[in-house]
Amino acid sequence: MRKEPFTISISDEALADLRRRLERTRWAEDFANADWAYGTNGEYLRSLVEYWRDRFDWRAQEKEMNAFSHYRTTIEEVPIHFIHERGKGPRPMPLVLSHGWPWTFWDLRKVIRPLADPAAFGGDPRDAFDVVVPSLPGYGFSTPLRKTGFNFWRTADLWVKLMQDVLGYERFAAEGGDWGALVTAQLGHKYADRLFGVYVHLLAPLDVFLGTLPDAAAYGPGEEGLFEKNVHFFTAESGYSAIQATKPQTLAFALNDSPVGLCSWLVEKRRTWSDCGGDVEKRFTKDDLLTTVTLYWATQSFGTSARYYYECTHNPWRPSHQRRPVVEAPTGVGVFQDVVVLPRRWAERYYDLKRWTVMPRGGHFAPMEEPDLLVEDIRAFFRTLRD
Repeated sequence: MRKEPFTISISDEALADLRRRLERTRWAEDFANADWAYGTNGEYLRSLVEYWRDRFDWRAQEKEMNAFSHYRTTIEEVPIHFIHERGKGPRPMPLVLSHGWPWTFWDLRKVIRPLADPAAFGGDPRDAFDVVVPSLPGYGFSTPLRKTGFNFWRTADLWVKLMQDVLGYERFAAEGGDWGALVTAQLGHKYADRLFGVYVHLLAPLDVFLGTLPDAAAYGPGEEGLFEKNVHFFTAESGYSAIQATKPQTLAFALNDSPVGLCSWLVEKRRTWSDCGGDVEKRFTKDDLLTTVTLYWATQSFGTSARYYYECTHNPWRPSHQRRPVVEAPTGVGVFQDVVVLPRRWAERYYDLKRWTVMPRGGHFAPMEEPDLLVEDIRAFFRTLRD
C-alpha cells in the first residue's frame, strides 16, 4: 500500500457557495434560552455566523494545516488521510493519535510538534515520537466513505495496516480521546503484542454500546459524584448519540444542506463538553470553532461521521480473547473533566494500568484545551516503555 502526498485545497466555488448560504439563512426563533437549556443559543449563533460570513479566513487556516506533512492512502477500499510528522530525537517512537466526534484531525494540532520535537518546546529529545494523525474513516479528508460497517474496532484494524504496511513500523504506540480512546483501547486489546503501550483520556468499556458501565459501588474515595454525573450525561446529554446511532442519514440531509444547522449542532457540543464554564470562547476561539465546522462542511463528511455511531450499535464489539485485563497493552490514563469519568478501581481491572493522572483542568477536548498537560503526561508514560 502506497501513500501519496496530499495538499488541502478547498475550491473557491465551494467557499463562495458557503457564503451565499450563510447570507440566506432562515433563522429559527429562539427565546428564554440564555442559558442554552433548550440547545444552542440563537444570539450567540448569529454572532458566530456573522463572523463566519464576513471575517473568517479559511485560507489562513488552510495554510497553517498545509505546514504539516499530509498524505492519503487507501486501505480495504477506504480512503485514509493522515499527517505524518517525523520525530527529532535519537530514537523516535511511532505514535498514532486518534480523534473523536465532533472532532477532526485538526483538534490534535497543538500536540503534534511538541511530541515530535520535544527539544524545540523545552523537552528532552529522547522523548521524541514519529507522530501519525489519521482522520477517522468517513471524517474530514478520509472521504468519501462508501462502505458500511466501519466503527472503532474496524478502525483499529485499519490503523494496524496504516502503521505497519503503509508506514513500515513493526511496533508502535497509540493515544486517543472520545472515539479515539475506543480505537486505542481496541488496539491494546486485539494487538497488544504489536504495541509499546496505549494512552487514553476517556475511559469506556469496549462493549459500552451494549450498555455495560460500572455501577455506583465501583467508585471510591475522591470519586464522589462521578457516578451521578455519568448518569446525567446519558439521560440528559446523549440525544445526539441516539439520533446518530439510529437514523443518521435523516439528520445528514439537513446538516449537509445547512451550514448554520451544522454549526449549531457541532458548536453546542464544544460548549457543553469542554471545561469552559459556559463560555465556549474561553477554550476555543471563533476561528477554532469555525475551522472545525468548515472542515465538516467542505468535505461533506457529517453524514458518514454520524454513521460511525450507527455502525457501533449495529455491528457490536466482540472480544478477541477472554483474558483479563481486557486491554493487555500497558495503559496510561489522563483523567480530565470529561463527559463520563469511570472509577480507577474499575480501570485497574479492565486495563494493564501503569499510569493514572488526575488533571487539574481541561475537559473532553483535551488536546485543544490543555495540550501542555496532555503532552507532558504522554511523554512521561511512554518514557518508561521505550526499548
